[in-house]
Amino acid sequence: MRLKSFSRRTLGVGMFAAASPAVPGLSWSSSSLGQDAGAQADTLAESGSGLAVRVHSIRVISRNDGYYCGWPTLTRRSNGQLILVWSGGREQHVCPFGRVDAMKSDDEGKTWSWPRTLLDGAIDDRDAGVLETASGSLLVTTFTSLAYVDYELKKAIRQQGTEQGWSEDRLRNWLAVHERMSEEQRRSELGQWMIRSTDGGITWSERYPSIVNSPHGPIQLSDGRQLYAGVKLWDPSRLVGVCQSVDDGQSWKWLAEIPTRPGDDPKNYHELHAVEATDGTIVVQIRNHNTTNHRETLQCESKDGGKTWTMPHSINVWGLPSHLLRLSDGRLLMSYGYRRKPFGIQARLSQDSGESWSKPLSIASDGVGGDLGYPSTVELPGGKLLTVWYERMKTSPKAVLRQAEWSVES
Repeated sequence: MRLKSFSRRTLGVGMFAAASPAVPGLSWSSSSLGQDAGAQADTLAESGSGLAVRVHSIRVISRNDGYYCGWPTLTRRSNGQLILVWSGGREQHVCPFGRVDAMKSDDEGKTWSWPRTLLDGAIDDRDAGVLETASGSLLVTTFTSLAYVDYELKKAIRQQGTEQGWSEDRLRNWLAVHERMSEEQRRSELGQWMIRSTDGGITWSERYPSIVNSPHGPIQLSDGRQLYAGVKLWDPSRLVGVCQSVDDGQSWKWLAEIPTRPGDDPKNYHELHAVEATDGTIVVQIRNHNTTNHRETLQCESKDGGKTWTMPHSINVWGLPSHLLRLSDGRLLMSYGYRRKPFGIQARLSQDSGESWSKPLSIASDGVGGDLGYPSTVELPGGKLLTVWYERMKTSPKAVLRQAEWSVES
């Protein structure tokens, strides 16, 4: 998530364990939540490009536990198991309570396990990404932030005792979390982080730096490397580019900077994600907040494994940030949040390795505001797709996790 005066993300400490050391052996139990009230099931919508979306179901999959859920990532393991991670335990969009939570599903998303906290650092843990590597290891990513101080806490302290002020209990809780460390210690917690599991998410490593961050984490390349497109959030340079791992995600090295389009400020490039096309082209998409193509998704490509990149360019897609997936038939799918009317989640397809994209495919369009998005999508057997995103709904005082099962028809 991006906040206006923070370079994405100045907000900015894993499935299944706690803050630094992993917590092994937590068990799972599955439960299914029902269809969203008012959500249309098994509907068919034309896209205007010879494609149609059939939405089979939409439902809320997060628990009604009073927490705000944000910025999830979904992945499908080689054994078919689905893994979902997100920033949980939250009071609101910006707060000091964020942590990385996770659920799993062994039945294609029909039911989900009870949530488990993987990482809960001393300050706000935000966007969560997840990847299964070619060797079967799980990598979960996040970044830590102190944005709540300037965005909320300072104002709350100034307004204490006024009509606009918080309740004593609420302010006391925020201060209790904030003041458990010194300012120097809080600053030392800022970073972009990764945790790793080699046993299917039962136990996890301690967190370690990942050089860059982006909401949905790294990708697996066909040559065995893992590639992470993102931003060096806490480095003074704030470089935008890619790093790579050649040891199954255990360590990361900087690979290449992505060039800045003439007239753009790279500080306005945020939340990247990558995919490798069937011809070996690596496509990276970028959340853009520069004046030109403001709030559109930009794209760049690499033909040499990520060593060099084309200039970011418009693909004429308003919406952000995007998640990229290569489907089993070789087409690329981008899914993204649409934060203006009709608020919701859209997707587009490419049949030419990202050179062109279809007209938008509407997955959900019943949103009531812009506090939604960050979808990620996996392909299910039989050609169906499953997309999960976060959304503050009309009927939910705090943001929830929504899931759509859908398919593309021509």
